[in-house]
Amino acid sequence: RQAATSTGITVETRARFGYTAPIGTTDDGRFRRLTVHLPPQYAQRLFDARDAGASDQQMRQIIANGFKEVYFQDGGARAMGLSDVEINDIDYLDLDY
Repeated sequence: RQAATSTGITVETRARFGYTAPIGTTDDGRFRRLTVHLPPQYAQRLFDARDAGASDQQMRQIIANGFKEVYFQDGGARAMGLSDVEINDIDYLDLDY
C-alpha cells in the first residue's frame, strides 16, 4: 500500500470504455486493451474507497477517472472536452504496484 501511494499503480485491463464527448466526435464505446500507470493519488483514492466499503462500480469509476486524465486526455494535452469515462464489460483487470 505504501509503495502504491508513493509511486502510483499500474492498471492493465481489457474492457469496453465509453465516454461523453463533444458533438462531432465519436463517443461510441469500444473494447480496448490498455496498460496505464496511474499517479499515486489514484492509488490512495482506491484504498480509501475500499476502506470505506465502496462498491465495485465506485472502484471502477476511480480507475476510469484515472484513465481519462492519464490516457485519454494525456495529462491535459488533448481531448479536454471529454467527460464521464466509464469502464464496462471487463474481461480482466489487473493492478500492480
